[in-house]
Amino acid sequence: MKMPSTPTLDAKTAYFSMEIALDEGIPSYSGALGVLAGDTLRAAADMSVPMVGVTLLYRKGYFRQSLDGAGIQTESPEQWNPSTELKYLGPLSTVTIGGRQVRVAAWRYEIQGISGYVVPVYMLDTDLPGNAEQDRHLTDTLYGGDDVYRLCQEVVLGIGGYCALRESGYSNVETYHMNEGHSALLGLALIEARLAVESRTTVTEEDVTVVRKRCVFTTHTPVPAGHDQFSRNLVERVLGGDRAHLLESAGCYHEGSLNMTYAALRCSHYINGVAMRHGEISRGMFPGYPISAITNGVHAVSWTAPPFRDLFDRHLAPWKHDNRYLRYAIGIPFDELRQAHQQAKGALLTALKSRAGVQLDPSVFTIGFARRAAVYKRPELLFWDIERLKRLARQVGPLQIVYGGKAHPRDFGGKTTIQHVFAAGSALKGVIPVAYVEDYDMTWGRLLTSGVDLWLNTPQRPEEASGTSGMKAALNGVPSLSIMDGWWIEGCVEGVTGWAIGTDGPSDPNAEASSLYTKLESVILPAFYQRDNEYAKVMRYCIALNGAFFNTQRMLSQCISNAYGVGSRGCWPTKVENIEVHGAATQAVPGP
Repeated sequence: MKMPSTPTLDAKTAYFSMEIALDEGIPSYSGALGVLAGDTLRAAADMSVPMVGVTLLYRKGYFRQSLDGAGIQTESPEQWNPSTELKYLGPLSTVTIGGRQVRVAAWRYEIQGISGYVVPVYMLDTDLPGNAEQDRHLTDTLYGGDDVYRLCQEVVLGIGGYCALRESGYSNVETYHMNEGHSALLGLALIEARLAVESRTTVTEEDVTVVRKRCVFTTHTPVPAGHDQFSRNLVERVLGGDRAHLLESAGCYHEGSLNMTYAALRCSHYINGVAMRHGEISRGMFPGYPISAITNGVHAVSWTAPPFRDLFDRHLAPWKHDNRYLRYAIGIPFDELRQAHQQAKGALLTALKSRAGVQLDPSVFTIGFARRAAVYKRPELLFWDIERLKRLARQVGPLQIVYGGKAHPRDFGGKTTIQHVFAAGSALKGVIPVAYVEDYDMTWGRLLTSGVDLWLNTPQRPEEASGTSGMKAALNGVPSLSIMDGWWIEGCVEGVTGWAIGTDGPSDPNAEASSLYTKLESVILPAFYQRDNEYAKVMRYCIALNGAFFNTQRMLSQCISNAYGVGSRGCWPTKVENIEVHGAATQAVPGP
């Protein structure tokens, strides 16, 4: 892999995320959170925004998914070689975990923007000689292990990541952006840095205020169970009594435990949810905190299929540099739009045949659904009434369905949803083909969001924080049929950019399934099979209205305007560049 030129050390914003999707060959993500992080940093590179990313390496990745004929999922480690994709920088910091000194090395990946600007990403690694055997495995697996393993990883990310940046020469960072609560111990590292400058051990409210001015926090989870929290005893065992007391003195505990979301809230001056509705929900979950909202976006160039890139290059030449030019997709001729879509659809069906052994018909209306397999995402809603679905396909127009998505290894409910999809596929055999893509990843994500005719999304309200798969589909002229939750509340113009399932009232799966079938039967399938421009009009509006807005250029611009640069460094000690944070070694040692 060819590396761009070495980036400068002028980053003003450091972006911390437990997962960042960088490249198909680097298994550093599980799903939407990591993809969003990668898209954010790609947008920063395109826009020449001085940022640096920090995450963990994950030598065994998330996991490889295998599915048997009944949809039963089994997992195996990813096999990859970091040295073929990344530049090894050697050990950069040391963290104290369970009383042990754990050396942390870094590997660098460089994101090159469309004009050549480079945003580096530092991937932290504890698999070093000299570390205890248990510590060498701390950066093996994304979201693996138990609470002890998770807290240790979050120590490496938040504290080890801060120290690694300082040791690497990033002395100009003004804003630290925590993408979810996993990196909340960054706040502790900043507090310790301030105390070290002044040779103090007692934290004051002024210390927290100063740190708060430098931190931004994005929360993604509208469900309380989705927020990491650790018992006081576990925190003392992993971090030590002094640090546990410091966290408590800084007000980072909530109801007797270390809740990473509350710790991040406490240490951040700007907090945002990832959609307007999610901002409202988050303010209800965390009263007293000034939670705003910046709706997610996707990186337009990354998620636009090659035929559509060519189409936009011909008609909307500046679109890569300024995604707002997608607004003018409203003037793209229908025949060119349909031709680009058929090419993208052909790429999907070819991949399904060659890599999954599934033969689908390019002339048949194709529905796509690909998300993390979880109970609240309700992939089975489409199969609520199998007989009605069969009648619809026989009487209105044929259809075929493509699913994808992994369930977390310990999410047995999510695994069961995959089995339900397989069972429904068997029940529909001979009438409606149902394919399930095994080991869904970025590559399949690009193929599905551009190659299907309709994107389906059926979450249980209000548990969809935002969702970004439908945004990717919109860039490729693929309309959504979705529950009114997350981003779709903002993106849905009924009959123009897509269609809503049910209403914005109380969730009722019977009513929602009926609404889904009615929309397919009376509106969507007739428009598709009439072969005039009715469906193509919706496709075009998807790009012009949703593609032009729900992208990371707009999202990052809002972050810059509303979140970055708000904090003042005036009250930060001028000696901060030269300090040694507690637990951080400043002398590099040979790598493995």
